[in-house]
Amino acid sequence: MTNVVVIGTQWGDEGKGKIVDWLSERADVVVRFQGGANAGHTLVIDGVTYKLSLLPSGIVRPGKLAVIGNGVVIDPWALAEEIRTLTEQGVTINRDNLRIAENATLILPLHRELDGLREQLAGKGKIGTTGRGIGPAYEDKVGRRAIRVSDLANPDTLPMKIERLLAHHNPLRKGLGVEEIDGRALFDALMDVAPVLLPFMDSVWSLLDAQKRAGKRILFEGAQGTFLDIDHGTYPFVTSSNTVASQAATGSGVGPSTLEYVLGIAKAYTTRVGSGPFPTELDDEIGRRIGERGREFGTVTGRARRCGWFDAVLVRQAIKVSGVTGIALTKLDVLDGFDELKVCVAYELDGERIDRLPAGQGAQARVKPVYETLPGWKESTYGARSWNDLPAQAVKYVRHIEELIECPVALLSTSPEREDTILMKDPFED
Repeated sequence: MTNVVVIGTQWGDEGKGKIVDWLSERADVVVRFQGGANAGHTLVIDGVTYKLSLLPSGIVRPGKLAVIGNGVVIDPWALAEEIRTLTEQGVTINRDNLRIAENATLILPLHRELDGLREQLAGKGKIGTTGRGIGPAYEDKVGRRAIRVSDLANPDTLPMKIERLLAHHNPLRKGLGVEEIDGRALFDALMDVAPVLLPFMDSVWSLLDAQKRAGKRILFEGAQGTFLDIDHGTYPFVTSSNTVASQAATGSGVGPSTLEYVLGIAKAYTTRVGSGPFPTELDDEIGRRIGERGREFGTVTGRARRCGWFDAVLVRQAIKVSGVTGIALTKLDVLDGFDELKVCVAYELDGERIDRLPAGQGAQARVKPVYETLPGWKESTYGARSWNDLPAQAVKYVRHIEELIECPVALLSTSPEREDTILMKDPFED
């Protein structure tokens, strides 16, 4: 048995929710290790749709332990609402199936306000954040002034921590022309919401070590995608956390040797939400057709996603950066009916052909895709559950992608339903 990390290899929204749910049935423990309520998963189980932002996907499966690791930034009010919604849908949530890292950072209302203010003031320089306060919360974490989950259990020392936090934020708010935060009001608000988190608080690194020693299968669930990574993404149009596979270790308190199989998720085409470079974007009827067929709207924001052809350069780079073992290729069915399909196999930058996405913002904006054109297929792949159900050209498309990205396809998804999955390699099996 192996432990599995699931990450996105594009700009997020690759269909991780379905794949993680499919894998969680085989796992004992499901861990979120970065991001916050800016990341959404939509799960469809027995005709019921669950929308998750903070809670790991395993929470909707009986007998699974869901864990929110220290790398996640937690909005207690958003978490309370998510728990309430799932409870109303019949999901039981208690200490038996949910634990939260005592050293995870909290997102506060002031973080959400600052996030929105900055985007308003940025004008054309907007990054395109979700406005959930993720970036400002991570800033406070790195600035060593954050309020953490364990602080809620110590009301005697919390006022001092709030004072330190506001010594940074109130001058900033004054400069932005908004009302300063009253420390006592913030303390009262945190005490009111503390009962949401404290029943689940735990030493997650120790818990996971015990689970590992007991031979339990652990699934590490990533949010967003590789090219939203704060170091390896299309900076500054990125999120504020590391989204690559190695963060699963740091963000949950396990050693790197625990991460035995890395499953990268990629759509059979490419999408992106918000601002930033997108070499294969299709601002035409084909792009709109892909978006409509793929129902490309963000789970959290509802924003329409930008759509384009599959970018093999991008995915191959993500595979190298995260040490991906196998790929889960999703939404193949969206490409049904096209006469021809294009795949980006290289970039052209200032007249030179290159095989990677450069780090510089200017260079990223100037790269142009170099395409190969492949024949499409007229037959439907929707709901296919074996290779024999696929049109010959669809099989050739998948096999050619494997060659271009230098990584095998382990799973193939052909609809939003979890059963419509073709398995070539079970990541949990050695």
